[in-house]
Amino acid sequence: MGESVEHFFNREVKPHMVNIWANTAIADHKDGQVGKIDCEINFNRYFYKYAPPRLLEVIEEDIGALGQETIEIFYKVTG
Repeated sequence: MGESVEHFFNREVKPHMVNIWANTAIADHKDGQVGKIDCEINFNRYFYKYAPPRLLEVIEEDIGALGQETIEIFYKVTG
């Protein structure tokens, strides 16, 4: 436990994430020690896979089909 937070952070964390930083001005409410334990995972950065948009014609067909389905349901309900 004699190692400082900064030394551990620079050795173990910083080499893996170059834009990371630690706010040592904030103390954890549970133990009063330096820093909060927290992290952010940017899902878009690590897991996003581009999917090209559908063709406009296909979208228009789907909208037309949904409109027709809506009309049919309306007629069923209103009798």
